[in-house]
Amino acid sequence: MAEIVNLRQARKRKARAEQAAVASTNRALHGRTAAERDRDRQEADRARRTLDGARLPSGPERDGQG
Repeated sequence: MAEIVNLRQARKRKARAEQAAVASTNRALHGRTAAERDRDRQEADRARRTLDGARLPSGPERDGQG
């Protein structure tokens, strides 16, 4: 004899599994702790300051005519 399947429950089970897969992907892409975000922000600020400090002046001061 065949097994009786409740289609409503089967659809819900399938939807839950799909949502779990999407959530897992999102956690991998976006799930970072506050400490990780702060560290990345500090590294970016440090790199920006280093580049700004090494920037050559532009304009008349650089040409020696000013």
